[in-house]
Amino acid sequence: MENSKKSQNEFIPVFKKAFLKPKYWGAWLAIGACAGMAWLPASVRDPILGALGRTAGKYARSARRRAQINLFYCMPELSEAQREAIIDDMFAVAPQSMVMMAELAMRKSVHHSQRIEWHGKEIVDELRASEQNVIFLVPHGWAIDIPAMLMAAEGKQIAAMFHNQRNEVMDYMWNAVRRRFGGRLHPRNDGIKPFISSVRQGYWGYYLPDEDHGPEQSEFVDFFATYKATLPALGRLMKVCRARVVPLFPVYDNKTHKLHILIRPPMDDLLDADDVTLARRMNEEVEHFIRPNPEQYTWILKLLKTRKEGEKEPYERDDLYRRNK
Repeated sequence: MENSKKSQNEFIPVFKKAFLKPKYWGAWLAIGACAGMAWLPASVRDPILGALGRTAGKYARSARRRAQINLFYCMPELSEAQREAIIDDMFAVAPQSMVMMAELAMRKSVHHSQRIEWHGKEIVDELRASEQNVIFLVPHGWAIDIPAMLMAAEGKQIAAMFHNQRNEVMDYMWNAVRRRFGGRLHPRNDGIKPFISSVRQGYWGYYLPDEDHGPEQSEFVDFFATYKATLPALGRLMKVCRARVVPLFPVYDNKTHKLHILIRPPMDDLLDADDVTLARRMNEEVEHFIRPNPEQYTWILKLLKTRKEGEKEPYERDDLYRRNK
């Protein structure tokens, strides 16, 4: 993918003439629909988007199966009907959150002052006043990019790592929106050093703790009712970046049409923790946010792909939720 690079291997999305080819017209149509929806009042568009999301979730069988398996492992105490309801609600929240992100990019943060509610903002204000380096620990939620955009709009620059999307037009537009108010994007393919460098320069880091990075450097620690291969990199990042780690999670309420940004106290107990403790504490923070808001989480990811030796990968099990052949 063509892009220009600045210092620190920063990713700059660049428009290409090839994006106008017919093979991308479907992507542009989807982007146009999203932009059009962003101009509607949230009270009008949210019911429409919720219905569309729920319907799409019935047909997105592979994604739905991953969510079903994740919840089967993570929340076995719930009935099948309860887990299916969470998945339906998740598919409803997804487009609602995405269109709010588009609205923010098109209509600026001032427009959202009545629809954004920070919980624990004093924690962020104190860190900003003391000019401390910060890394936000942010689980995968559907509105994950919005808090970073809001903070950038207020003058605090954010640095984050990301994966490129397969569709180049979607990748271009998504990353252009992410950078609407500034900040740095670092491709994961470039490694973690550029991200570290940005945090040490004063950019606030955005770190996603729940991705599966394989067994080599991960620890197998509890995750809800199961376990997960968790990368205990947080302690090292705290030390090398000289940063404090602050858990953060966005929750979109489609009844009040507000985004609640939940912030917890800095994780100052991790500086001298061992890898197992580090990994488990990260998962604890994820659980703290997700248990009361399970529909906000991206359960469609392969969260549990890496298993202990001798145990079959959940998504390869033929006895769990019929796979599409």
